[in-house]
Amino acid sequence: MYSVTVTETFVAQHWLTVPNPPPAEAELHSHTFETEVTFRGPELGEYGYLLDIDLARAALADAVDAYRDETLNDHLEGNPSVERLARALYERLAEIDAPAAEELTVAVHEDDTAVVRHTGSLP
Repeated sequence: MYSVTVTETFVAQHWLTVPNPPPAEAELHSHTFETEVTFRGPELGEYGYLLDIDLARAALADAVDAYRDETLNDHLEGNPSVERLARALYERLAEIDAPAAEELTVAVHEDDTAVVRHTGSLP
């Protein structure tokens, strides 16, 4: 199995909307997110690689730019959790032109304290 991983760091804000969140989480606050995206596939493509790394980097930069310096509450439905952010980024990146890649994992590191992953098959 081959894999290609690219990363991008950005800052975004949110407040939690769950019942009775800790006081600091109920107020608008910022996090530094590092997004790590891994494409996987069993075979290399026509040109001898799983996917073009520059294409992967550009697609990730475009995906996170939708959230960079933004308030996640304005972009994610429901409680703006890092899990929902990982899923939203996965959905944007799943459309990449990478015929040899069969699986995509989006890992979102929230500050230096937590990592959330969302994995799915690519069309």
